[in-house]
Amino acid sequence: MQTETLQPTNSSWNFRTAMVLAVAADAVQIFVMPLFAEGALSPADDLLDIGIAIILVRLLGWHWEFLPAFAGELIPGVDLVPFWTLSVMNVYRKWKLAAAEEKQKAREDEAPFIEGEYKSL
Repeated sequence: MQTETLQPTNSSWNFRTAMVLAVAADAVQIFVMPLFAEGALSPADDLLDIGIAIILVRLLGWHWEFLPAFAGELIPGVDLVPFWTLSVMNVYRKWKLAAAEEKQKAREDEAPFIEGEYKSL
């Protein structure tokens, strides 16, 4: 049983959207520091992190990378690390590896075709 979703529909658009949102959320937390300086004690920071987590799960499916990113965003000072961006990048990397493996497996499963040979279905 696989708990992570590796190939969502419209995956290219979903990954681009997720990356833009993750970068934007991390940028807001870094550059609008006075509002989010309290870390886990800041309601605005909590709402932003909960919202981003929900959106990323909706766009990309559940991935374990989102859990430590969410936890890291709750710790004051540590939340300056762009955890959302890093987690989306890692999910994308895993998705590309799975797509490449699937493509390679499909190529290996094909029967060899010799030029000039009659191939019946």
